[in-house]
Amino acid sequence: MKLLTLSDHQIAMTFIALALLLAFAHVFGTLLEKIRGPRVVGEILGGMLLGGSCLFLLLPEQMKQIFFAYPEEGQVLNIFYQLGLVFLMFLSGYNTEIRIGKQNIRTISLVFIGATVLPMLAAVPFLPLFRQHFTGTAENPLAFALVFCIGVAITSIPVISKIFFDMGIMHTKFSDTVLTVAAFQDLCLWVLLNIATKIAVCGEICLRQMLLIVCSTLGIFALIAFLSQKIGSAGRFRDAKLFYPVCLILLPLFCGLLSLAGINLMYSAFLAGFMMKAVFGGSGQAAKAAGTLKEFVFAFFVPVYFALVGIQLNVIHDFSVGRFLLFFVIAFGLEFIGTWVMLLFSKLSGDMKMNFAVTMNARGGPGIVLATVSYGANIISLEFFTVLILTTMLSSMIAGYYLRYQQKKNPAVFDQL
Repeated sequence: MKLLTLSDHQIAMTFIALALLLAFAHVFGTLLEKIRGPRVVGEILGGMLLGGSCLFLLLPEQMKQIFFAYPEEGQVLNIFYQLGLVFLMFLSGYNTEIRIGKQNIRTISLVFIGATVLPMLAAVPFLPLFRQHFTGTAENPLAFALVFCIGVAITSIPVISKIFFDMGIMHTKFSDTVLTVAAFQDLCLWVLLNIATKIAVCGEICLRQMLLIVCSTLGIFALIAFLSQKIGSAGRFRDAKLFYPVCLILLPLFCGLLSLAGINLMYSAFLAGFMMKAVFGGSGQAAKAAGTLKEFVFAFFVPVYFALVGIQLNVIHDFSVGRFLLFFVIAFGLEFIGTWVMLLFSKLSGDMKMNFAVTMNARGGPGIVLATVSYGANIISLEFFTVLILTTMLSSMIAGYYLRYQQKKNPAVFDQL
């Protein structure tokens, strides 16, 4: 069997494109860190400057020679995009402790309702303000309404994990609670997104198909959680040398099989990481191996992923600053108010209520996936695609700055639940 390959010139241009993406991502990510902002936003901004908002507009011929050197280059670069997203989600799953006990079940429930259910319901009256400009060519009101409401009430596991990693608070009670809520939130929202895309394609709701999507998504999550618990109680692999082989086999296998079952690629990678934590544990040599993997992924795959997100943005054409600001205020405000109101029924301090209300607004990766999937299905317009991604950037910056401020004011605040 002989495999087709790229020519030497095509490989060279792909490497140059990757080098530019990495350079811009690292430079602007470092600059954002210097001003105490989330590195992830700088990485997206670096890619954005390479795209139609800056260099691609100023130097179109030169940029085409690099990023459009051959017809399939976009598809080749998209492989690195997907790998960055998958590895980031895998590490998020590995570093997440989903523990619902008597001590935190009340907080998790309140935050979930306040950051998911209330904002989605409150977003419905605002639909008429945006429908004309934000609806895609599929022109399906129900599919658009679902995407709009999801966009208001989504929280990013990848971005908020990156912020937690950068701040060194990944294993605190606060981060575990946020990521647990975000995991359940994303589970529900991916079900709704799958339904929206099916509606856009079919033009109508097929109840049998919708029930199958819901049951398979929830059932697989419950199965993985059950198996993880059983594996953890039965004992873990002690040979850390097996970490990389098992990881690199389990991850693509999980993603492939679960994607065939209708489960989102991101969530599949998250579940794979969660399973690996149960198999190997979170301490000792396995933790060291996971740390080495994290360093490489955060140095290469993750910056390429976020830079490729940024390069697709174009704020010069088909974009209204006014509508973007209006949507941002509505989305941020509804999720903030919903979370804050529900936490009034808890015993948390005022500072901790603010921490949750601001942090649950970091939309990041899921917001980007929501935008790309719904735009690809023609549910939303190019303008709404850009608005969703810019909303994720700004909300993530606000969350990053605020959490760093709280950490500086009280380093122990994130363990005080």
